[in-house]
Amino acid sequence: MAHWLFKSEPFKFSFTDLKAKGATGAEWDGVRNYQARNNMRAMQLGDQGFFYHSNEGLAVVGICEVIALSHPDSTTDDPRWDCVDVRAVRDIKRPVTLAEIKAEPSLSKMSLVTSMRLSVQPVTDEEWETVLAMAER
Repeated sequence: MAHWLFKSEPFKFSFTDLKAKGATGAEWDGVRNYQARNNMRAMQLGDQGFFYHSNEGLAVVGICEVIALSHPDSTTDDPRWDCVDVRAVRDIKRPVTLAEIKAEPSLSKMSLVTSMRLSVQPVTDEEWETVLAMAER
């Protein structure tokens, strides 16, 4: 299973909003970046991702899961843009802020640190475990 990070501005779509969608989840739509789109095309059912609140909060706040493979994004007629569907799995014990992530030397190569603007990012197994451990502190 691969791991990912999904960024969303909480005033547009928050982790609370995703949780409210229940088991049916929601499309991760509106992505208009080729690298982020390609990341979604690489996803498999059951892959998990961190849900990250950008702009407000700047923190990993929960875990979501891919429940539908890459398919055309319903918010556009442009065939170049795909999305996946995700559902909320659980909150993490406490939010892990961007400042904490940047301060952790073992996360210095994490996409969240090196590619701040990318809305859908890969997360290595080691990064995944480190952030989960940080949430437990």
